[in-house]
Amino acid sequence: MKKISFIQPSRNNLKYLKWSYESIRKNLDPQHEICWADDFSDDGTWEWMQKTAKQDGNIKITRNEGPNRLGHTILYDTLVDMATSDIVMIYHADMYACPNMDEYVLNHLEPGKVVSATRIEPPLHPDGPEKILKDFGIEPEEFDEKGLLEFVMDYNSKQHDKPTKGIFAPWAIYKDDFTSIGGHDPLYAPQSKEDSDIFNRFVLNDYDLIQTWRGFVYHMTCRGSRFKDGALRNPAGQVFMKGRESSEWLAQNLRSTRNFIRKWGHMVQHDELMHPIVPPKYDVGFIVKNSSLNMIKELEPWCSTLYVDCDYDEYVNEEQKDTAFDLSDRIKPYDNEKNNEILVSFDATKLTADSFQVIINLSEILRDSGEEGHMEYDIFTFHIESLNTYERNLIVCDT
Repeated sequence: MKKISFIQPSRNNLKYLKWSYESIRKNLDPQHEICWADDFSDDGTWEWMQKTAKQDGNIKITRNEGPNRLGHTILYDTLVDMATSDIVMIYHADMYACPNMDEYVLNHLEPGKVVSATRIEPPLHPDGPEKILKDFGIEPEEFDEKGLLEFVMDYNSKQHDKPTKGIFAPWAIYKDDFTSIGGHDPLYAPQSKEDSDIFNRFVLNDYDLIQTWRGFVYHMTCRGSRFKDGALRNPAGQVFMKGRESSEWLAQNLRSTRNFIRKWGHMVQHDELMHPIVPPKYDVGFIVKNSSLNMIKELEPWCSTLYVDCDYDEYVNEEQKDTAFDLSDRIKPYDNEKNNEILVSFDATKLTADSFQVIINLSEILRDSGEEGHMEYDIFTFHIESLNTYERNLIVCDT
């Protein structure tokens, strides 16, 4: 069997990491390498990693000494650089590896392909056709290992492996394929949307995204940051997330979402099996009358350049800390020279929730209906000099 390097950053996730490690060593080929990064934990994670690495010679470890977290966006790539295998697998610390998952993933993996295992999850998130929703426990203390393994054995005895097209962690890739496009974009550090970004780039680079339906993990879900306080059951036995999303995660998810829109020109899109949909990226300038600071905040991520008739220094000073994009290059005075290939003019006082949907869906509208010249649509006036697209310029992250 080919050797895999499992890539597992962790922050204050010790009980899940122990549970995950035990499953990898118990259920998969022992030759696989495990690469851990401790992100300035204070729950004993680093001490346990050091002790375990002395006992298991196939583990590599590193630590962020703080005082601030780096996040998995950075630490995934740090660990990929450390990995000695030709194949790496991005693997969450709250995942249990079911028997022979590695074999089923490797059956499909070759250069130019990215292969995901299928997640079995407790009902903490909505169901979907890309995973199996079944409750075998919401914490390691109540994990029904016997029930899970019996379920997987029965499922595999009745099903042939009919892979689908899509991607979600855990996913395996040849290290050379990962590094050739620059890995994850640090724009999204410490976390959130870095996965959707690299998935778009996989698709644009013509990688084949495959999900095997015989290799499984049991996924506790989102225990590192989003739901860091774990899960509970109500008296009826139904599961819910204790404390819901952390304030830290909510704030970072907003920042990363805005940066994703700045980079790609649209929200994250995928089909029902989690295969990315990548609309075209255009060079668009918005020319906005009767603007305001609140309107600038709403509009700025959605265009290449924003031309406004109000002062914008306060917005730039506040927002710049949350993005690597130079906002002084993205926002210009209303009468500034305009060099964008597509110019969209409108009056901010006429912008409604319905007309804002035009902005959200602008890439698709231009793709399906755009023509060089002038056109009117809702409250918007378009001057289209060219419909060149630039999404393929985003494949390689060279930051």
